[in-house]
Amino acid sequence: MNIRKLRIELLAGIATAVVAGAAAMAFQPAALAQEAAEVADIVRNPTDLPPPVTATAPQHHVVELETVELVGQLADGTTFTYWTFNGQVPGPMLRVRVGDTVEVRLTNAPDSMMMHNVDFHAVTGPGGGAAATLAGPGETRSFTFTALNPGVYVYHCATPMVAQHIANGMYGLIVVEPEDGLPEVDREFYVMQGEIYTEEAFGTPGHATESLTALLDEQPQYYVFNGSAFALRDRPMQAEVGETVRIFFGVGGPNKTSSFHVIGEIFDTVYPYGSLTSENIYDVQTVTVAPGGAVAVDFELEVPGNYILVDHALSRAERGLAGVLHVEGDPNPDVYHAPDGEVEGSGH
Repeated sequence: MNIRKLRIELLAGIATAVVAGAAAMAFQPAALAQEAAEVADIVRNPTDLPPPVTATAPQHHVVELETVELVGQLADGTTFTYWTFNGQVPGPMLRVRVGDTVEVRLTNAPDSMMMHNVDFHAVTGPGGGAAATLAGPGETRSFTFTALNPGVYVYHCATPMVAQHIANGMYGLIVVEPEDGLPEVDREFYVMQGEIYTEEAFGTPGHATESLTALLDEQPQYYVFNGSAFALRDRPMQAEVGETVRIFFGVGGPNKTSSFHVIGEIFDTVYPYGSLTSENIYDVQTVTVAPGGAVAVDFELEVPGNYILVDHALSRAERGLAGVLHVEGDPNPDVYHAPDGEVEGSGH
């Protein structure tokens, strides 16, 4: 088999697995289906994000975060005990303007087993607020900071063992917009990548238990966008031909760097390293995002079809790390034309 044929078959295989969705998954016994119905939906909808900031003068924001430990669906037939901000993974995306003050109130749910806190990478101050917000079950802690630097920043729990708290789901993004805001787009999405470390092998039905050994060895069984395996494949993002989209993308990690790529699209504009004031980069195929890092990417949609979000370390797509941006609209043969029709499994 030559290299070209091997690559075509690999990409077709990924696309087939992604677009096939739940129909490609194994049959669940009735008991597992019942268990799945009783667990929490921890997946953060990628459209669940605040609108652009319109205020032109500094504002005071009060942010309420609750750290919640709960059983959620990790994959079809598999559950996992997540540690979360506000019950979903990632935590809520926060959005302010440079110069705003932000009052953070963190409450640790009374039924939690662990202490929790929050460290904002957007904060100038000791620990990003971690020491000020360290809370036991049932406690509330707070601090206030001024958003000095525009950018897309990660926040996460920083209670030892820090990597454990992050791996179990405790991360999110805060966007600090520059004074003049960001260029307008038609749609915005919020996506974060993470890793889940379990004792059981990928796809094992039942309740998965966390593995500290696997975590320390940096050997995850699952890779996730927005909390669970194939979450954004089974619930695709939606857009239309002619629209411009922006993806705020972050890596909770805690360990793996992402090579973020959308199969079939090119990023027209990249805000490198999540900086919203640096010189932009244009016409980019794949962006590298470190653990605890973020980026924003803009692109226009010219052709209808299914566009697959992946980490281009493509083996991870087999462990849950694939999503779909579904684009409706009229064909555009001047941009893309397949004279023999679409190949099954191409993802478009």
